Amino acid sequence: MKRKSFFKKSARGCLFFGLALIFSCATAEERLAPPKSTSEYRLGDIEKNIAEAPEKALHLAGVYRAIYGSGFDEETENHVKRLEAAAVEKLRENQALAIREKRWDDAASMARSLAALGITVENTGMEPDIILAGAKDALNEGSNLQAFLAVVRANELEPLTVSDILPFLERAVRQKQRRTAAFLLEAAEAALRAGRFGGAENQAAALPEEFREYATGRDTVTDMVKGVATVFVDRGYRTERGRAFPDRVLGSAFFVDSSGLLVTNYHVIASEVDPKYEGYSRMYLRMGDASSVRIPAKVLGWDKAMDLAIIKADITPEYVFPVVDRVTPKAGDTVYAIGSPGGLEKTVTQGIVSARGRRFLQIGDVIQIDAAVNPGNSGGPVVDIDGRLVGIVFAGADRYQGLNFAVPVERLAAALPAMLKGGKAERPWLGLVLSETGGESPRAEILYVAPFTPAWEQKVGEASLIEKINGEEITAAQGSLIPALQDVLFPVRPGELVALETSDEFGARQTRIVMTAVRPEVPLAEAAEKDSRERMAAPLFGLVLSPAGTTGFSTSYRVKKVVRGSVADEAGLSEQDPVSIRGFRVEKNAGIALLDISVKEKRMAYMETTMRLPAMLDSPDTL
Repeated sequence: MKRKSFFKKSARGCLFFGLALIFSCATAEERLAPPKSTSEYRLGDIEKNIAEAPEKALHLAGVYRAIYGSGFDEETENHVKRLEAAAVEKLRENQALAIREKRWDDAASMARSLAALGITVENTGMEPDIILAGAKDALNEGSNLQAFLAVVRANELEPLTVSDILPFLERAVRQKQRRTAAFLLEAAEAALRAGRFGGAENQAAALPEEFREYATGRDTVTDMVKGVATVFVDRGYRTERGRAFPDRVLGSAFFVDSSGLLVTNYHVIASEVDPKYEGYSRMYLRMGDASSVRIPAKVLGWDKAMDLAIIKADITPEYVFPVVDRVTPKAGDTVYAIGSPGGLEKTVTQGIVSARGRRFLQIGDVIQIDAAVNPGNSGGPVVDIDGRLVGIVFAGADRYQGLNFAVPVERLAAALPAMLKGGKAERPWLGLVLSETGGESPRAEILYVAPFTPAWEQKVGEASLIEKINGEEITAAQGSLIPALQDVLFPVRPGELVALETSDEFGARQTRIVMTAVRPEVPLAEAAEKDSRERMAAPLFGLVLSPAGTTGFSTSYRVKKVVRGSVADEAGLSEQDPVSIRGFRVEKNAGIALLDISVKEKRMAYMETTMRLPAMLDSPDTL
């Protein structure tokens, strides 16, 4: 009893000492002021962020509206509007400063945020103008890859004039990048036909014949082979049953710039950059057979979600592959894969495109090919019969042994700018898991909103439909809608603003200005740590549950919806089936989640059965 009394006195003493310390630090005015409400704290957070992070201030204003809705008075409404106006003005000032300092990527990012707000800045404030200015600077600095990528992007956003395109066309010819020259020649001729001269009427009247002659020529597979290298990653030795064996990773890579930049797969060079790998790792290139000199190489940047990486070696290539073509091969088209299967360098195999739209990478879709590809081919180029780069091989997908795939070149082109900045490429994240509705014109339904994400903060509703992103209505064929939405978001940097328009079950529409976050490496693995197992059943297994009561110590559910093509659909579950969850486990190292359920299926006359549902954590349906 004495000890208990002593602890009570000690606790009271600590409490009184803490309160005395707080009140001694506060001014008399602060001590007399009434305590702030949560609403006031939120308004204060908006105001604090205006100077340093106006995009965040605008997002927080959206969060404030989502929480309080129309439940605040006119004075508060006017105050929020003043804060938003101040944040917009600061964002415009920041963009003007970035333009003056020639920080083109930052300026373009702010232009996209302003456009999401419905604000356009004339002259150099428009995104296409900013990107073109950055392309010209890159060209003057000799950064050819960055220049070509930027000028193509600028032309996509707003068709350029002949005078804008000519310097880039000339550089492509001088650098002997035939397919890049052909692409730019086509763009210049389109500008010529449309009368977009840009002050180059005399030059436009007849594009230099040497440019036309070179651009309309054709590279052979023999030429292309010279631009492919063998990637050799030495990881020391591994021990098996007391014996040591050399641990080597073989892959392929191809040059995309004359400065010695090459593209390969992330999984080929993973040990060079993966912080979880603690062993020895050294990377080299070989340009010939096994007796050739090993050339040291280093990883410049990587994108694990796309299984892509860019590496640098001190070598001048004999051939450079173009990455500006927007080639969309069809099923049945002939393709060639070039690489080093088993270390057999300069191997060329022929096949066809078996299918497009295969979806198992986290972002986008991939091409399935039947050209013979083996370990060592990973990271090599896939070209069509016209010599255009159409994809990057990745072989040996665990779930599809014996099948071969390629990342489409348009996604490589979209991924390169972030990788060229160096280090891990950061991708945007709203926090949504989507599913497609049926019919000839599918819609994107929000199946799940991950906790503590931008969409969750702004109370985006599950079961609502995405109508537009940044004012653009996205349409695509069945099975291609989610990749199309991901493509719209892909160029956005984390921290940018996005206008997300959704509609609820009654058709009421709402537009939110949302600030994107950094996409987690495995989004659903992170969500599973924060959310309940019954809610995780939807994004992981395609099983939407609603509570049906409590029996004993467990909660029973009823199946509200089964997503078509999901794990639950394949397991034969149906709407209205009674379900009880017996266990849920996430195995991060294996990249899977396991759900144990008891279910009374209609097709089994409601006899109770127990089953285990496995699902991959790296869902391709996230946005």
